[in-house]
Amino acid sequence: MTKPAGAKPAGAKTAGAKTAGAGGSRQPTELRMARDALHDLRADLLTGAFAFRPLSPLPEDHRLLRRLPAAARGPVRRLPHLALVGLALLLMFIESVNSQPYDGDGGFVRALFLGVPLIVLLFRPIGAFWLSLGGMLFTATVAPGTWVAWPWTGVSFVAHLVVLLVVAARTRPRVSVHMWLLTALAGGLAAATDPHRGAAIAFAMVVVSGIALTLLLAVRGWRDSRRQVVEQVAVVEEERSRRTLLEERTTIARELHDVVAHHMSVVAIQAEAAPYRVQDPPEELVAALATIRQNAVTALTELRRVLGVVRADLPGGLDGGLGDWGPEAPQPTLADLGGLLENVRRAGLEVESVTTGRPRPLPQGVELSAYRIVQEALSNALRHAPGASARVELGYVPVGLGLRIVNGPPVEPVEGRAGAGRGAGHGVLGMRERTAMLGGELTAEETEDGGFAVEAFLPVEPDAAQDAAQNAAPDAARNTAPNAASDTALRKDAP
Repeated sequence: MTKPAGAKPAGAKTAGAKTAGAGGSRQPTELRMARDALHDLRADLLTGAFAFRPLSPLPEDHRLLRRLPAAARGPVRRLPHLALVGLALLLMFIESVNSQPYDGDGGFVRALFLGVPLIVLLFRPIGAFWLSLGGMLFTATVAPGTWVAWPWTGVSFVAHLVVLLVVAARTRPRVSVHMWLLTALAGGLAAATDPHRGAAIAFAMVVVSGIALTLLLAVRGWRDSRRQVVEQVAVVEEERSRRTLLEERTTIARELHDVVAHHMSVVAIQAEAAPYRVQDPPEELVAALATIRQNAVTALTELRRVLGVVRADLPGGLDGGLGDWGPEAPQPTLADLGGLLENVRRAGLEVESVTTGRPRPLPQGVELSAYRIVQEALSNALRHAPGASARVELGYVPVGLGLRIVNGPPVEPVEGRAGAGRGAGHGVLGMRERTAMLGGELTAEETEDGGFAVEAFLPVEPDAAQDAAQNAAPDAARNTAPNAASDTALRKDAP
């Protein structure tokens, strides 16, 4: 079957369609870009151009206001407003005086056109820009004058530049670019009517305003970046403190588990062994003791479950540092303080210990917290005060235990030592957590000679102290082990 003579190959038609399509798609893209640019320009400088946007006063925490008395801070906060009004009056006066010998009343008109935008700048910044630009075009075309540089006089040059900078400081950077482009366009149009006088001034306005706006935007961007960094550092520090508190609270929870588990285990063992110490005990007594034992075992189970939930809330990696001394390990007390001081002395810290009052056994939670506070305070002295000496004071009083750990100023350089320098205060946070848990008080502050002192008071109820002393005293009759069968049963139930 033959093709018609005038028929075109299918490939040629397709290629032509692709070429036309390529040319057609390029044109709408360029038009779309131009349309978007005009839309942005309208949104920045036309939509709501004369909306009420008052100039904000100086912030209350401005460094200029910190050095002034409270009575003078109110008026000084309005310093930007007073500066703009004063500049407007000054420039109007200079313009009217300079043009009086040449223009007469025309100088007053020009002074009015350059002063009004500066006043409007206090309330309607975009409208002030249009007034300044329109005033230049009006004086350049209707009342150009014969004695001054044109289209901007020296005074109107400064006034329009101030308007550009103030508006740029209060709006987005894109608005600054649009204002600069419109200023360059208006200057070029005015200079086109008289190139000999207007070209140089219009070019100077474009260059000077471009440099000033660039510097302003650079400083503004630097300040914004610096503020964001400060905010980010604050967020990171807060998150770090929260992680530290969570870690410390979990540590305390594990130690509390050991304290409570010990006493609950004793209760369960005594309840299990009591029926075997009495011949023919009543059934009611046996049932009551069995209930006591069952409740103690249940409490231990629930305690272990709650502790597991607390540990599960730890972020990844925090529990790893706590696993070295788990609930199975015996927790230290004040009786182990001598070993701690000996270890610290071997590490290079000269430390002495002083005890006042009559030492006595205290509740296990109090002794454990006291030991940890002393341990953390001496560790901080090792890190932050190399070469200094330390003193540990324990004060036993009827209502509690007083602690004071003080070290002198560093003798050796702190820089370059592992863990030295000003940290995030995690050790102090942990000590405060322990003290608050027991209802005590703690202060940690620098001393007058450049050292550091930690003072804490851990309250102890008189009944609790008496119970601790009784538990510490040997009592063979009360601690008689139950028979093997009951002991094995308890070990299976207890966590």
